[in-house]
Amino acid sequence: MLDDLASDTGTTVMIGAFVVIGLLVACVFAYVIIRGLTQWTRNNASPLETVPATVVTKRTEQGMSSSSTTSASTMSRSASTFYFATFEMADGSRIELPLRAHDYAMLADGDRGQLTHQGTRFKGFARDGAPTSTL
Repeated sequence: MLDDLASDTGTTVMIGAFVVIGLLVACVFAYVIIRGLTQWTRNNASPLETVPATVVTKRTEQGMSSSSTTSASTMSRSASTFYFATFEMADGSRIELPLRAHDYAMLADGDRGQLTHQGTRFKGFARDGAPTSTL
């Protein structure tokens, strides 16, 4: 009888742990989705701005993802590179924006020009004295 009680208690603890972990994963997933939707909404509501700015610094971030295919029992991995640039406006404020690889390659630290952005979306950068590059 004590063995049955101990077995039931262990099962209850295991079920409880799975429920807690499942709820935690669901909450983190919901938070990420809500945060992304909030940023997307803010960007859409932001005006398209073109301001004088200087490229202060550039950086990259590496990401790795993997997926498995059950039919072939294979695992594939892919690497991603994310590109960012920090711009300083005339008033001294700074903003870091994500860029596409092509835009990242066209910028150099110290470049001065006109930054076009909408919230946290990079739209283009035209160096002083250069043709406008807007997307």
